[in-house]
Amino acid sequence: MKIEGGCHCGQFSFRAEVDPDNVIICHCSDCQTLSGSAYRTVVPALPGSFEPLTGELKVYVKTAENGSRRAQAFCPECGTPIYSAPDDRQSEFFGLRVGAIRQRDQLVPSSQYWCRSAQSWVQDLSAMPGIETQ
Repeated sequence: MKIEGGCHCGQFSFRAEVDPDNVIICHCSDCQTLSGSAYRTVVPALPGSFEPLTGELKVYVKTAENGSRRAQAFCPECGTPIYSAPDDRQSEFFGLRVGAIRQRDQLVPSSQYWCRSAQSWVQDLSAMPGIETQ
């Protein structure tokens, strides 16, 4: 599936190809902190398909619990998270942040990771009353 995306302020844009059956939710504490939310939704770009179109990203390197170093790329102007990748500069893996993808409504998660860190209340949001707008 071809996708397009970008940051909130419009400074950075990209396109890529993804497998819509490979969308995951990550509940790790790093994803919670870096996203400012209870979890993050991610889809890997198919190898060689991530293509920046406009702008430059800032990269923060985070050392994970297992010692691996992960590059966290985001817009330096508005802070929108765009992807994470191994910090080896050789990998073609880009874990795209679904919130930065225009077609995000078509990218339904099929699995969850780091469930031991999940917030207890996220498993049953359907029971919570909802309001259409604020």
